Amino acid sequence: MKKLMVLTLALVVGYGQVNAQKSKKVKEILIEFETTEGVMLVKLYNQTPLHRDNMVKLVKEGYYDGLLFHRVIKSFMIQGGDPDSRNAKPGQMLGQGGPGYTVPAEIIDSLIHKKGALAAARMGDQVNPTKASSGSQFYIVQGRPFNENELKSMEARSGIKYTDAQKQLYATLGGVPHLDGGYTVFGELVTGFDVLDKIGNTQTGAGDRPVKEMKIIKAKILD
Repeated sequence: MKKLMVLTLALVVGYGQVNAQKSKKVKEILIEFETTEGVMLVKLYNQTPLHRDNMVKLVKEGYYDGLLFHRVIKSFMIQGGDPDSRNAKPGQMLGQGGPGYTVPAEIIDSLIHKKGALAAARMGDQVNPTKASSGSQFYIVQGRPFNENELKSMEARSGIKYTDAQKQLYATLGGVPHLDGGYTVFGELVTGFDVLDKIGNTQTGAGDRPVKEMKIIKAKILD
């Protein structure tokens, strides 16, 4: 009986190792956002499959084509994905639109809000205690550098403990660490950081909406 149990355990462990090796080999999906300011290429994380698959679905449907980056805050982030922004009138308030569903949170400690991080927008904790994500609205982090003392202060307030590598990223590349643990990060910018900065540094008006339209012309999945 003991031999059988050991053999079974060995088979289970071996099967798990094979599966782990297979999961590591899964190719990351790349999405190209052609915008009025240039092209941004993002990769979607396999660690957040619900968000990955949802964005792939929407891109294939052409959902993002023609939508605005309707909310932009310099040194913070650029936000898009509101279907109400397609052909929106000047001054029209935006930010409430979506596909009619939310995506369960997939918040992972190792996926932080470094510059270029792709994350899901969501309603506030008061009405959304599970931190479920918007079905379509997303943001890309612009952020700013944070020094070690600032990060220590954030760790004390949030309970999050950053690795040395994460601290180095925030100190050099920059980001928005105060959002960590509150929103699902599900991808990152691969190329187009200059485009991110062009959009992030644009002049904005009421509701943080850019004065000049910053539009997603087309989104597509790269083979």
